[in-house]
Amino acid sequence: MTDIDKTAGPKDAPPAGAEALKAIPVRHYGRYVSAVIAIALLVAIIYAFGQGRINWHAVPDYFFDDRIMTGVGKTLLLTVLSMVIGIVGGIVLAVMRLSKNPVTSSIAWFYIWFFRGTPVLVQLFLWFNLGLVFEYINLMPFYKDYWSNFMTPLLTALLGLGLNEAAYMAEICRAGLLAVDEGQTEAAHALGMSHGKTLRRVVIPQAMRVIVPPTGNEVINMLKTTSLVAAVQYPELFRYAQDIGQNSGAPVEMYFLAAAWYLIMTSVLSVGQYYIERYYARGSSRQLPATPWQKVKANMLSLGRPRGAVGA
Repeated sequence: MTDIDKTAGPKDAPPAGAEALKAIPVRHYGRYVSAVIAIALLVAIIYAFGQGRINWHAVPDYFFDDRIMTGVGKTLLLTVLSMVIGIVGGIVLAVMRLSKNPVTSSIAWFYIWFFRGTPVLVQLFLWFNLGLVFEYINLMPFYKDYWSNFMTPLLTALLGLGLNEAAYMAEICRAGLLAVDEGQTEAAHALGMSHGKTLRRVVIPQAMRVIVPPTGNEVINMLKTTSLVAAVQYPELFRYAQDIGQNSGAPVEMYFLAAAWYLIMTSVLSVGQYYIERYYARGSSRQLPATPWQKVKANMLSLGRPRGAVGA
């Protein structure tokens, strides 16, 4: 019986005394050059703004001004109301587009074609000046008045933003509904569920995973688009910033102030969108990606752990 030498190494092991090969990483000099150029450009831009004739002290002086805070509140309110109109209208239009009825499908197609094909600012002015077509608004015994009195700046803003958003939300909802496998609908119908119940209980919950991410982008885009309603005399953040800039003699500074507030609000909405997407991704991912706070905690624990220690 042959004894096995347990001390012998692999056949391809280098002989004793031979120098081990060291892997030397390739140096990417282009990365260093591009990083230096980017930093230099950033420093140059910051220096240019610092040397410009801009009164930066006016920004913190008016940052929490009552008019600015009122504008922030109205901007958020307008965003929420416009998105509610857009989402509800988008769901209705998406169902109409998917309908087998050629009349309802054609009406939904025309609506989407018109509102997606014309700028929001043009639509706002059209709503504001429809008094040339409809002199009165007559709802029989409930309400009757001149169109100019009926179409207030707030109503103009809601119709202009909300109805335009409905066209985009219709395509987002339609894409989400079409992303659900047809077998899900067939199985629900085989169990005796009606078309409406199948839509509510089976199709829409699965379609949310596709609908939520672009909807979050639409909310952020809507928040910024609200600045256009200043053209129809509705006072929101940008309108108040313009008025303060004209009265204080610092119009450019107030533009920077408004930009800062828009950045703050969109950043908060982006965080909310991240967690909503994470919630609806639970059924599609076996392991969800770590949240920013979880990554920070993991890095802190790794720094405090001694080298060579193996985590539990």
